[in-house]
Amino acid sequence: MSTPAAPAHHRPLRADARRNRERILDAARAVFAESGLDAQMEDLARRAGVGVGTVYRHFPTKEALVDALVEDYFAQLDAEARQALEVADPWEAFAGYIWRAAELLGHNRALVQVTADGQMREGAERQGLHETIGRLIERAQRAGVLRPDVGSDDVPMIMCSIGRVQMLGGAAGAEGWRRHLAIMLDGLRTASATPLPD
Repeated sequence: MSTPAAPAHHRPLRADARRNRERILDAARAVFAESGLDAQMEDLARRAGVGVGTVYRHFPTKEALVDALVEDYFAQLDAEARQALEVADPWEAFAGYIWRAAELLGHNRALVQVTADGQMREGAERQGLHETIGRLIERAQRAGVLRPDVGSDDVPMIMCSIGRVQMLGGAAGAEGWRRHLAIMLDGLRTASATPLPD
């Protein structure tokens, strides 16, 4: 009796299929960055130089493709956070990471929309990012430069807030978020700390 073939999702992708998947993801990053969640799969297929059927073979729904982009975003954030741990100054490590995370977010309209909808925490936990951010926070608090009541859960809230400002569009969104983030970071420094009400 012959052994049944392994399900398709367990098989490694052929070289041409892998190339197509990467082309689709590259195109998706560009199209979703420009058009946000309103991006059309047909436009993405044209940008990738493949048929729309090829797109759907790799990503059965737009949601599946957005999920892949979100996973990619959190992988980038995790890499940035790990790199920040190598920065000598604990405040610069923490604040620099927050700035880089916000810049990554600001370059992709779809990610801004997803993040503003509150998916930041879940994605951070999937990537192990929550723990890495916790290490950045603990290091800054041990150095006495970050207020002691800041926790890992505050970072997703900061990103959601920044995402909302970035969604405003025009000068208010494009540049206003930087002013907004600078004020927020100033409020997190120990020298500026104000006790929270009970």
